[in-house]
Amino acid sequence: MSFGIDDAIAAGMKVLDKFIPDPEAKAKAETALRDSLLSWDKAQSDVNAVEAANASVFVSGWRPFIGWTCGLALAYQFVLSPIFVWVGLCAGFHPPVPPKLDDTLWQLVFAMLGMGGLRTLEKLKGVAR
Repeated sequence: MSFGIDDAIAAGMKVLDKFIPDPEAKAKAETALRDSLLSWDKAQSDVNAVEAANASVFVSGWRPFIGWTCGLALAYQFVLSPIFVWVGLCAGFHPPVPPKLDDTLWQLVFAMLGMGGLRTLEKLKGVAR
């Protein structure tokens, strides 16, 4: 479900209907609302384009960084930590159990996978840019 500019204008017009009874004034308010929302959308698109074009991974790579962080956390939780404990026990040591990550990690994983699935759906429908 997507919430676009037309949806925002429709919601804004419901509010305007209650406060502006004059049809002419209402039309002016709708035009002003539409222009304001379109200029905000254009400004955000410009910021996104500049951010994505930046050569620095710290600017253009914040979205991938979330994915890398999620992958590293999963690797730690389900691969590195158990291997560390297993190797220690095999060597005759009793290593302390490393701290576990809480269930919030799964929420992040499912969110990242869901977004990836939506991107794949966009590509299949031919609407990806």
